[in-house]
Amino acid sequence: MKAAPMTRRGLRDARGLRVLVTGASGTFGRAVCARLAGLGAHVVGLDRAPRPDDPVEVLACDITDDAGTATAVAAAIDRLGGLDLLVNNAGVGGPAPAELPPGAEVRRQLDINLLGAWRVTAACVAALVASRGRIVMVSSRMAALQLPLAAAYGASKRALVAYADALRLELGTHVGVTCVYPSAVRSPIHDSTAEAGLSLDGMSSYEPLEGVVDTVLRAALGRRVRRDLSTTRRGAVEFFLARHLPSLTDRIVARALAGRARSGAFEGAEMAASVVRRHTEAP
Repeated sequence: MKAAPMTRRGLRDARGLRVLVTGASGTFGRAVCARLAGLGAHVVGLDRAPRPDDPVEVLACDITDDAGTATAVAAAIDRLGGLDLLVNNAGVGGPAPAELPPGAEVRRQLDINLLGAWRVTAACVAALVASRGRIVMVSSRMAALQLPLAAAYGASKRALVAYADALRLELGTHVGVTCVYPSAVRSPIHDSTAEAGLSLDGMSSYEPLEGVVDTVLRAALGRRVRRDLSTTRRGAVEFFLARHLPSLTDRIVARALAGRARSGAFEGAEMAASVVRRHTEAP
């Protein structure tokens, strides 16, 4: 899949920009931090488990902890001497069929993907307003185009976009807010879903990490604040169809799910047993 092009034209100079990135020790976060630091930005990260080889300073922070998040954000802003850009990148995925009662896995995804971003952002608002800064929300294509068996992830990312919309209305006079919509990138975020036998390989095309990072930088450094940015041309088409022709995208996804269920792709996956039965039993 070809990533959307990234050019210097129309981008602000990143030198001296004070940046905070969440999930900074993960696949996306490390790449974003390295690129911004390489362009001359001053970058501090937050992560639950910082790594010794992180490309920038990363403070330990569990963004599900109210007090701990506020303390870590304050420390990061103090190190940076203010804040010009917040990249809400931290996120987790996992198996969560919509037909099953919400349990610990569902609560974990909502707490990190939605409420974690909310906690961090709230702690950054004063500094961002003072600098006329920007917020970049790393959402997901699944915020618009839901895939089956992963209801918590899609719900959390769609809710993240709703939160971004509210922020834009409240802070838009002083702070730019952009949502970025990656599709699937090969990373450990998919491991728990695959281990549960619910891999959606074949329903979602993987895209290069570099294209996601390029798009985050376009959101962060573009001279014009963009509301929404897809990370590939295909993603832009999917986003458009999901927004404007949802019945069509529902049929496409449902057909793909039926094919996987009948092919035995979910064999042995307890959480998909009902889906398989409904697609394979005689009418």
